[in-house]
This record gives sequence, structure tokens and C-alpha cells, in this order.
Amino acid sequence: MDIRERPMRVLVVDDERNIRHTLRVCLEGFGCEAREAATPDAALAALAQGPADLAFIDLRLGTDSGMDLLPKLLAESPSLDVVLITAYATFDTAVEAMRRGARDYLPKPFTPAQIRHVVDRARRHRELASQLEDLEGQLSQAVPEATLETASPAMHAAIGLLTRAAASDAAVLLRGESGTGKGVLARALHSLSARRRRPFVTVNCPTLSEQLLSSELFGHVRGAFTGAVKDQPGRVEVAEGGTLFLDEIAEMSPGLQAQLLRFLQEKQFERLGEGRTRKADVRVVAATNRDLEKDVAEGRFREDLLYRLNVIEVKLPSLRERPEDLLALARRFVAFFSRAAQRPPPELSPATEQMLLAYGWPGNVRELRNAMERALIVWPAAVLEPQAFPDRIAAAGGGPGMALGGPHRLEDIEREHVLRVMASAPTLDEAARVLGIDASTLWRKRKKYESGEG
Repeated sequence: MDIRERPMRVLVVDDERNIRHTLRVCLEGFGCEAREAATPDAALAALAQGPADLAFIDLRLGTDSGMDLLPKLLAESPSLDVVLITAYATFDTAVEAMRRGARDYLPKPFTPAQIRHVVDRARRHRELASQLEDLEGQLSQAVPEATLETASPAMHAAIGLLTRAAASDAAVLLRGESGTGKGVLARALHSLSARRRRPFVTVNCPTLSEQLLSSELFGHVRGAFTGAVKDQPGRVEVAEGGTLFLDEIAEMSPGLQAQLLRFLQEKQFERLGEGRTRKADVRVVAATNRDLEKDVAEGRFREDLLYRLNVIEVKLPSLRERPEDLLALARRFVAFFSRAAQRPPPELSPATEQMLLAYGWPGNVRELRNAMERALIVWPAAVLEPQAFPDRIAAAGGGPGMALGGPHRLEDIEREHVLRVMASAPTLDEAARVLGIDASTLWRKRKKYESGEG
């Protein structure tokens, strides 16, 4: 059964039998499956017998503490939503509960309406987590850099904030260097939101003049400018009910910034050359690789627009700031492009792994993707060596290839020389000419290297 279709599984931990029973009846009335536990040991035993989605834990469990039980439950079930309940509510205990991993804090006495609110919020969180997992699978098949799996704390924090932001309609500003995946995450945000069945529309701000960008965004009427031969709706209208992604927002001209600010404030706009005011229900997500606060200070960007766009700010780390993910991403690209080329995915040699980790990747994930795609094309062997990569990247490995006169087999030296020539030559015929052999002979050698036989 799909996780979104089955009932919520709830664990109630309280040392008072009447409260446990009352809370269980209430939860079952909301369609949940509820279990009871009176002690920390009983709670851990109940969790060991079957997973739970949500747990209500009393702060005081006889002589034991629900606060101490909280991290133990999360260690057994990291995805568990925990709500701490207590008759002794204070600000300090609420803060401490959140610090230890609680998702919510509920003071006694509570009402059925409050319980329903907690359950509905936990159910929405569960649905988002399931959607995120589905999205991960879909994206990894279509766009290899779009994985939302990460071992990087910084990237994990960004994805977590993005997931929470998906439940709202607030404007989101994605910040990060070029190539960090801002466009990919903008699409993921849309796919996780309630607007996912409506359009996702991208506008690349630096590519057009002010007039053309205004027309691109808000549309124009016939005769508004030279070449405007018919009425044309803009991207705002096309995105009705969905998400409008404004890439590189810092490149927008001051005049167009004012139009965008008005749209964000009032959801109103006019097509270029038209006096009629129109409305659109669109969520705006913007991205930039610039320091917008500096642009504001220097008069290049409106401060009020920055505030409107920056309701929720998500910072994407550069690839060099997430070394934990680098080799996993490289292997994902290798698998993706190998499937496209219908060949077995080659392994990364130890020297290649060292080189990939040593290189600074100024172009971030986009540069890594391009480098791995190129390597798959120019290096047909079953193991990717540093020589398969451009010189600027290969140099990061710090070591030369096979040295003549070294302890190497003749066939290994031939193989590396052939592969290096093929990697640098623009065509197979040119590589064959440099090597002084027939193109058919070189083709057979390439097939041999691809199979891992030589």
C-alpha cells in the first residue's frame, strides 16, 4: 500500500492510563492506528514491534523523563514525528524539546481540535516525504544531477528547508554559485507543492533586453513594438496556478524590477502596450549567484523587491563545500551516460577518484556532469583514468601517467597511449592517423578496451 493511502500509525506514551486511553480514542476517531505505552522501555519495545509515523510523549513518565526518551526513539526511527505533551509547559522546555528533535510541543489540557491539527500536519509531512522520494526516483532517471539524496549537512539543510517551503505559497529565493543546481531545486520545489499539476515556467533574465523581457514576462498587444504582429500572453499568464521561476534575477533592469514588485504585491500586471489590468495566481521562485545586498547598496537592485523575493531564502552549497557527495555524483553521471550510450558503466580508478576530489570544480555540479559525459565519450575502457579528463582537471591528480621504462607491461603502455590519443583527437580517423594504424584496427582496439579485455 502507498504510504499516502494507509492510516497514520501513532504511538502514545504516557504514564497515566486515562490520558493514554482518551488520546487513543481521539486518534482512532481521526482514522489513525494508535498504540499505547506507559514507560520508556514499553515505548521502545512497541517501536521495535512495528514502525510509527507519529508519537505523543509525555514530559514526565513517572520517575523517567520523556525528554530523555525522545532521542532514543529517533535513533530507532529517524523519520518519526515526535510531539512532546506536558502539563508543565515552559519556553525553556519547548526549546529543549525542539533541540532534541521534537517536531511539535503541546501543553495540557489539549482539545480534540489541537490533536487533529497535529495529526493533519504530520500527515502532510509524511506525504511530502513520500513525494520527495518519488521525485528523487523520477529526476534521477531524467536528469542525473537532480538527485535530492545527499550526505552533505549543508545540502541536507537546504533540501529540508525547500521541502518545508513547498507547503506554502511564499516567494523563495535560491542563492548559490552558477552550476549548483538552483534550477533543478526550483523544479523540485514546484513538484512538491500543491501547484505541481499546474505549469512550471522558467524565465532566464539575462538573455533579453528590458523591453523584450517585459514582453516575455507580462505579454504584449499587437503594435506594442516593432515586430509585435499579434497579441501575445506572457510567461506570467502561462504559469497561471503554477510556479514562475526567474533565473538570475539580479540581471533584471530597474524599470522591470518595479513592474515585478507591483506584481508580487498586488498580483496585477498589464501587457506591454495595453491599458487593461490583469491578474494572475502565480508563485514566484527566483535565483541568483550575485550578492544582492551589495547590489542594493550600490543602487543596482531595489531593496523592497529583495524583501519581497527573499521571504524564504535557500542557500545552495558549492560542490567543493560538499565533498561527501562528489564521488557519488560522479558515479551517478557515469551510470546515466553509460545507459544512454548502451555500454557497461566503467569504474573510477583510484587515481581518478583522487583527482576528482582534488579539483576545485569552479563550475560546480554542471561542470562535473560535463566532465563525466566527455570522459564516457572519449575513454572507451572499462576503467576511467585521469587521462580521460581535460588537462585542467587531470592536473589536479598531481601525478603523471605511465612512465616509459617503468615496471609496466607493453600492452598496458600501448593501451594508455592509444586511449590518450583517442581522448585528444577530434575523430576516430584522426586518432588512427596519429597512431599510424587503420581506423578499423583502432575501432577493434576500442571495442576491446570497452569490454575490459585489454
